Amino acid sequence: MEIINQTNRTMLFEEINPEKLDLLTIIGDTKGIDSLDDDKIKEINETLLVKSFEEFLDKFSPVVYSFYNATNQKVMYTLKKPENLSEDYITEIPINMSNDFFKMLLTLIETKTAQGLENVDFKFENLLDMISPKKVMDDIRQSRKEIQYVYSHYEELDEEDPKKLDFGDKLNYMFEEASQNYNNVMAMLPLAIEDIKTRLLLGQRDSEENNEELKIGILSMGESGELKILEAPKEEENALVTLDDNANTGLIQAFKDDYEAINETPSDYVKDLVVRTFCPLTSTLESKIDIETEVNNYNTYLDFYKSAKDDFIKTVKPLIEKMLGVKMFFDQYKVENKMMVPSLLVTNTKLDMLVKSNNLPRLVTFLNTVNDKNDFKNTIWFGIVPSVQMSMSGKANLRRERFKGNQHVEKTDFNTMEALTVLLNTVKDYRIQIFFNFETNEETTFSQMAINGIEKYIDKCMPLTRKDYSEFAIPCIPNFTIIPKDKSGVVLDSKIVLKENGMPNLSKEKEDILKLWIEGVYIGASYIAAGLVATYQCPEYLKQVFKNASQDYPGVRFDIEADDNALNAKTTLAKEISGFTNNIKNAINRKNFGFVFSSENAQVKGKDIRQITVYKARSLQSVGNDFESIYKTIVTTYIERMLRFHTNDFKQDNIVKFFSNNPNSQKSKWLANKGFINSIIQEGDDINFILDEKLGSCNINITFNGSVKNLEVEITRSIAN
Repeated sequence: MEIINQTNRTMLFEEINPEKLDLLTIIGDTKGIDSLDDDKIKEINETLLVKSFEEFLDKFSPVVYSFYNATNQKVMYTLKKPENLSEDYITEIPINMSNDFFKMLLTLIETKTAQGLENVDFKFENLLDMISPKKVMDDIRQSRKEIQYVYSHYEELDEEDPKKLDFGDKLNYMFEEASQNYNNVMAMLPLAIEDIKTRLLLGQRDSEENNEELKIGILSMGESGELKILEAPKEEENALVTLDDNANTGLIQAFKDDYEAINETPSDYVKDLVVRTFCPLTSTLESKIDIETEVNNYNTYLDFYKSAKDDFIKTVKPLIEKMLGVKMFFDQYKVENKMMVPSLLVTNTKLDMLVKSNNLPRLVTFLNTVNDKNDFKNTIWFGIVPSVQMSMSGKANLRRERFKGNQHVEKTDFNTMEALTVLLNTVKDYRIQIFFNFETNEETTFSQMAINGIEKYIDKCMPLTRKDYSEFAIPCIPNFTIIPKDKSGVVLDSKIVLKENGMPNLSKEKEDILKLWIEGVYIGASYIAAGLVATYQCPEYLKQVFKNASQDYPGVRFDIEADDNALNAKTTLAKEISGFTNNIKNAINRKNFGFVFSSENAQVKGKDIRQITVYKARSLQSVGNDFESIYKTIVTTYIERMLRFHTNDFKQDNIVKFFSNNPNSQKSKWLANKGFINSIIQEGDDINFILDEKLGSCNINITFNGSVKNLEVEITRSIAN
């Protein structure tokens, strides 16, 4: 571990935010140079390398852009910043832990993992309504309680009291958070919807009809001691009845001032809405309101919100799925004593752009720099290529469409098999293993694989077999389902209708219930596969899970398919289905193809396994009728790099020392430490070499439990005296 202190740096070949710097831009022109200088590598790491999901959000700031189309009265959303459009008309919507859609998905994943329920039993609908106006308002209520709490302490203290200044800092941050929505009509819509509903339906019970007008009153006692509720006095017909306390007046004024200071075109309606929303102890009720106008506003807002939210989700979903993938990559690493933390280098450019003939030399120069030196701190070991194009079952040819069916939208956000092939052919020289998955949709899920098996994946991958790069290609199947397509309906709210007596009431009619369909959310299997493999490279992780792990070695020789290793080193995601049939499992075992995840009923040490586990961990390197385990390539790469370091770039006499029977040779040290789960050489393994001085090469034969893998290196001859 002193020589090679990390074996899990991973490269994500994906674009996250086109407005941020990318690998190609930072590298720049590489004509005439073979390597980048240290300052350039430092800049790349500072800009593109992340070691946690929080750092990923900070560096790449995923964002969606919105603007308004006056022609069709709609909100338009795009992942690319609109060009030739004034900044004044573009709204940036940050996609982070505060975004209601992303927050809902994370909560759903955590809840499902905690419950350990399969998709068929999990109550998706109980969490999907987190993006409804009502649930958005619940979050606001929590925020406003905190604002009120901090403000009350702030008001109690003397002007120059250091504690007051501390509370002032907190309030500034809270107001900044709240003010993000002042200029964003779309963000204010859920608040307006809930605000109108609260005022219109105040005093009504959901369980019964109420035909009486609400009149605010005051509880009092009569002359004989009887209880009476008297109608509250009104100063004038359209006055507001305000039940404020004096302490809250300052907070109300602060929000009014803040809104007016930030807004270039302030609206009295929105200003009052902001005050009503963020001042919890304020209850300002209009004694007379135009019920018909408010009902029309409410229904219009709700329709507009549903339409805009629908368009927003369709636009943001591909970005969200990438973000969830990155989060799941890091989430696999649950280690108390962190040692070898997985790191992710994000190219932030599309793969087809990266592998263009004029850009590929830049990638080669970068890999020369980080993977062809005896300094291994920046070495790339793995890569992730998500969403490789897969031909899906097409729509049947019909003379006419009798009933409404699925609208098959052509996806454009995918990686082609051609681009993947060029990448594999390039990275093979740098021994980078590429985890890739096919497009994320309902046809590449556990459910579909349980029905149809793995043949379509094998057929799609055939062009990548029996090639020089095959051992570095790892197809990951199936993809993970966060929300199934058929369980992705979200009820936003019901429209308000006027009863016969003119009083408002929530409609119970089916056509008045507004619902949108997310149409499924999925995560590419390559993120989780790479995340898990990167995780078990860490000796501390292995020690935490298996106990008999050595801190002197990474997890390169750890075979997740052996014994009960997969049941112990499991993913963090909950099972999705009850399992594969014996026919499907037999087919998987016969083919031994790919990095296959399993959602099976299993036990280890008397405990039920409620998470998804690894069933196979194979590359596309074929050995007879089998595909080769990925750990064999990782070990071979590790040995090659250790050999290069210890022999000072494969000097002949140093190679002999490396493999000698001397107790201090590297081979002897490995042989003496066979008893650990991460021992480089384990029981049944061996390693030997054959020098061919005539050809100037050294053939290293690594035996894995009887199976031999060959590594050839070009030797550096000693200069004769």
